[in-house]
Amino acid sequence: MAALRLASFTLRPAAASASASSGATPAASGSVSVSFARAARGLPSLRLAPPRRRGDLARPRAAAEAAAESYASALSEVAVENGTLEQTVSDLEKLEKVFADEAVAEFFDNPTVPREEKAELIDEIARSSELQPHVVNFLNVVVDNFRAAIVPQIVAEFENVYNSLTGTEVATVTSVVQLESQDLAQIAQHVQKMTGAQNVRIKTQLDPELIAGFTVQYGRDGSSLIDMSVRKQIEEIASEFELPAVPLEV
Repeated sequence: MAALRLASFTLRPAAASASASSGATPAASGSVSVSFARAARGLPSLRLAPPRRRGDLARPRAAAEAAAESYASALSEVAVENGTLEQTVSDLEKLEKVFADEAVAEFFDNPTVPREEKAELIDEIARSSELQPHVVNFLNVVVDNFRAAIVPQIVAEFENVYNSLTGTEVATVTSVVQLESQDLAQIAQHVQKMTGAQNVRIKTQLDPELIAGFTVQYGRDGSSLIDMSVRKQIEEIASEFELPAVPLEV
């Protein structure tokens, strides 16, 4: 399995460097709380429910998607108001890494764990990841509503909003070893030229099965692929030498 690295490389033209956050005025701390309280109000919370029929299985997924969209939308509003859109998307990448461990979400969503213990872990995450105050406030609201399990979905939704606001194309570069920053810059320029995007954000992940070289996925849901890996070259060479089976007479 490839191990996702959350550090990203961002390419943008100088004129568009503040495309979404320019002109934004910092919001007071009270407005942050109000924004998240408004977003959290009415969202599904943890409760006991009767056994579901087979046809009901899609409903929890739809509810989780709707909740993730609501949280991401509220957080993006705060980030734009504060002029911290860039820093906020960076903070959420840090949270994505933390919540990649399912045990973290299970701890926060466990109703038997005292709130004080959850607050201690939130403080530890905030300090170690150097999160902005409004992102810490966001995390507290998510935990209070027993929604820690959907943090990865919230991060994905927020990135969609960020990409839309800033005209950003996200490309995931997979390689055997971490590429140098100048290599990533060249890849970003190539993706920008092909897509016409205002900005390109590069995410990197490692996959030893590629043997050597790299792949680049971009476009909606990563549907476009540039495969420069040795594994692909070997597969292509092997396919050229595939011969039809010849029965041997004994």
